[in-house]
Amino acid sequence: MKSVTTKLELLRPVLTLRCSYSSADQTLLLNEFTRFCYQRDLHRALKAMDSLQSHGLWADSATYSELIKCCMSHRAVHEGNLICRHLYFNGHQPMLFLVNVLINMYVKFNLVNDAHQLFDKMPQRNVVSWTTMISAYSKCKLHQKALELLVLMLKEGVRPNVYTYSSVLRSCNGMSDVRMVHCGIIKEGLESDVFVRSALIDVFAKLGEPEDALLVFDEMVTGDAIVWNSIIGGFAQNSKSDEALKLFKRMKRAGFIAEQATLTSVLRACTGLALLELGMQAHVHILKYDQDLILNNALVDMYCKCGSLEDARRVFRQMKERDVITWSTMISGLAQNGYSQEALKLFESMKSCGTKPNYITIVGVLFACSHAGLLEDGWYYFRSMKKLYGIDPVREHYGCMIDLLGKAGKLDDAVKLLNEMECEPDAVTWRTLLGACRVQGNMMLAEYAAKKVIELDPGDAGTYTLLSNIYAKSQKWDSVEEIRTRMKDRGIKKEPGCSWIEVNKKIHAFIIGDESHPEIVEVNKKLNQLIHRMISIGYVPETNFVLQDLEGEQMEDSLRHHSEKLALAFGLITLPFGKVIRIRKNLRICGDCHVFFKLASKLENRNIVIRDPIRYHHFEDGKCSCGDYW
Repeated sequence: MKSVTTKLELLRPVLTLRCSYSSADQTLLLNEFTRFCYQRDLHRALKAMDSLQSHGLWADSATYSELIKCCMSHRAVHEGNLICRHLYFNGHQPMLFLVNVLINMYVKFNLVNDAHQLFDKMPQRNVVSWTTMISAYSKCKLHQKALELLVLMLKEGVRPNVYTYSSVLRSCNGMSDVRMVHCGIIKEGLESDVFVRSALIDVFAKLGEPEDALLVFDEMVTGDAIVWNSIIGGFAQNSKSDEALKLFKRMKRAGFIAEQATLTSVLRACTGLALLELGMQAHVHILKYDQDLILNNALVDMYCKCGSLEDARRVFRQMKERDVITWSTMISGLAQNGYSQEALKLFESMKSCGTKPNYITIVGVLFACSHAGLLEDGWYYFRSMKKLYGIDPVREHYGCMIDLLGKAGKLDDAVKLLNEMECEPDAVTWRTLLGACRVQGNMMLAEYAAKKVIELDPGDAGTYTLLSNIYAKSQKWDSVEEIRTRMKDRGIKKEPGCSWIEVNKKIHAFIIGDESHPEIVEVNKKLNQLIHRMISIGYVPETNFVLQDLEGEQMEDSLRHHSEKLALAFGLITLPFGKVIRIRKNLRICGDCHVFFKLASKLENRNIVIRDPIRYHHFEDGKCSCGDYW
């Protein structure tokens, strides 16, 4: 009896307080709180909420929803916590709708653990509750958690909707996950939804399966701009540039307007294929998106990688807004095209403008030093990057320095730096050292580096060929035969040299030994005429750049028909005088071709740009932009 009396005594002040407030007073207090919430007056709304709580009152869910939105817009985490505590005060249970809003608030504040704690307390959960949490884990890249929640959701009998599947697809890390989710989508009859299809296309592309993405796309009865963007972007990001451009043409024929995302992908495709003329056409579409930073960055990158530096400089100068990507792209572009001093001056301008460099910027700076032989500058930037910019060197930075040291003949320092790397050297790093050894003629170290490359990348045909040549130069014919046998046993074939040239918006490909081009007879005739003119002024083919166990005439014949020479001859026949001849090739340009193109630029009075996997060479009046330092 005493304990009951004590409880009543404790409750008496609260009961008295509630009774002291009339119905009209309570209505006035609630109305005042509601007004402050809808006016987004956070401070006064919270004071009114305290009054409500002290009188045991709660407003309706819609009003609290407005207050929570106010907290989210102000990033008011503390105030959001106060609202959550108020809603659960004294055993009060907010409505399901409102708990979902609270969970969403914590997700927006990046407090996913707090959101999940609230989610676990819910006596009842609907599709919005589950989808909010799945989406949160997906965005945080906690992909396994997102997939586990989908399984639990299905076990509880809650049917996922299009937003659930769109979110969970982003968390699929393998094709087995995608197949499982795809089955669920079909079972729910949601496969025709545009957002689901777009997400499916995105995930197939992310996992390197653009053909599967195209199957999903082609199953659609009607198209949609979002899905077109996804499929074009998917092929562009998987380096399937030809297919991406074909799809873009299909999209235009279907009557869809190219949006920002589409044009960014189209520019990426043009960049991958070095299609300057098509890139310029895309530029025309971009003009309507006045000063769009993402598109302008993509334009600068496209012009740089197509070797059109004047166009890249013009776009860069006209940009009203520039970010670190803009500066880094232009610096790297100048360096790759052989304008290293200009790249370093631009880096100084970047710092003067207050833009902080990132690790990609420093890669561009070191690349500039490496391709111009600026050893002291390279050491300075490499050693100061951590102190000045807080950037730890990674493989790309070490690779540039190893390349720079190797080209400067400091192979011992290059090996020392390689051994000091904080990360394990990969095949690219060893390949860089191998290239330096070849330039410096250090066959012993080259052999060691080549073996390291093959150990890390057993399918690298180029390194096998180079190692075979190293042995051949040393007349180690047994070792040459061993390398050839190993290549044959492993099914490794040397990639044939292939060059591409764009003429009248069409791509023409030339492969050494291939006679299939419809104008190959005229091409060979023009090439032979050019070679005879060169020989008359002293040109001698440099046979060090072909297989060492070929006979002399075979060596010269092999060099004569290198794919870039065939592409040049075709360009001289088809492109008008004054037009820059732009050629892209899949293998690094050899020393003989480099000499050949310098002479050709002078004899024919033509500007020629060669893009190989390493860099760009601008040939003009008998000189190259690389200054013969490559």
